[in-house]
Amino acid sequence: MTVLPKIALGAWAWGNDGTFGNNLTAEELKPVFDTAMAHGLNLWDTAYAYGMGISEKVLAGFVHDLPRESYLVSDKFTPQCADPSSPSAMPDMIRMQLELMHLDRFDIYWIHNVWGAPKWTEELAKYYEGREDVPMIGVSNHNLAEIREADRILKAHGLKLSAVQNHYSLINRSSEASGIIDYCRENDIVFFSYMVLEQGALSGKYDPEHPLPAGSDRAEIYNPVLDKLAVLNHEMKKLADKYGVGTAQIPVAWAIAKGTLPIIGVTKVSHVEDAAKAMQIKLSPEETEQLEEIADSLHINVVRDWEKEMK
Repeated sequence: MTVLPKIALGAWAWGNDGTFGNNLTAEELKPVFDTAMAHGLNLWDTAYAYGMGISEKVLAGFVHDLPRESYLVSDKFTPQCADPSSPSAMPDMIRMQLELMHLDRFDIYWIHNVWGAPKWTEELAKYYEGREDVPMIGVSNHNLAEIREADRILKAHGLKLSAVQNHYSLINRSSEASGIIDYCRENDIVFFSYMVLEQGALSGKYDPEHPLPAGSDRAEIYNPVLDKLAVLNHEMKKLADKYGVGTAQIPVAWAIAKGTLPIIGVTKVSHVEDAAKAMQIKLSPEETEQLEEIADSLHINVVRDWEKEMK
């Protein structure tokens, strides 16, 4: 059984797709990778869709000379990147990604979203049925009904749904309200929470006087609600002071306390160091509840264009 760390590190921004408003080089990211591995944070989440292979290539360059058992790679089948008319689209994508990353297997492999998901889940199940190199199989950006459907499809091929990955944070708890997290807990499925820091908006770094960098996609989403976010960040700062950490560690510690495995995007060494500190914090049930009450009172909607109701 794959032993997972408490936190996964996301390489979304490594794809330089404009989401974060900057261009990152492998030379800049190598110290980030090295620091993470030194802290035991060895689970890397990427996708071909993150810069059409750029993120994967950067990560591949870092893990190339390391023992295979020393790191874990989480990659995805993004339906929009495949040829839906090709009967070999699934195996073609998997083989292309493995070749691109110089790997013989993935540790976790996901259906990235629900575009044609039943078909693609079936194709993924057919590909891995009876193989010895079966990774943890997961689905991302699926609602509860779609998760149940994926689970049924995989079981019909002797496989198991092992992971679910959805947007989940103090200001977006739809996967909790819909029963997804309970379903995962009841069925031995690891719930991966991504965007727990809301792309930095819950880091305590930004407020109305210090907005997110203009020109980035995240600035368009979060800058209009920075006044509300300042209220939550202020409360999180109180907890951060109590535990002797920065504000950014509190949303991550909250996600861990909720029984999820957060995926933290890392582009700086400090991001990794913050993640390592967050793993050491154990928020009390009262503290997690207090944070949720404050977040709920703000009525912030940060559902993105790739998301939907999680019923």
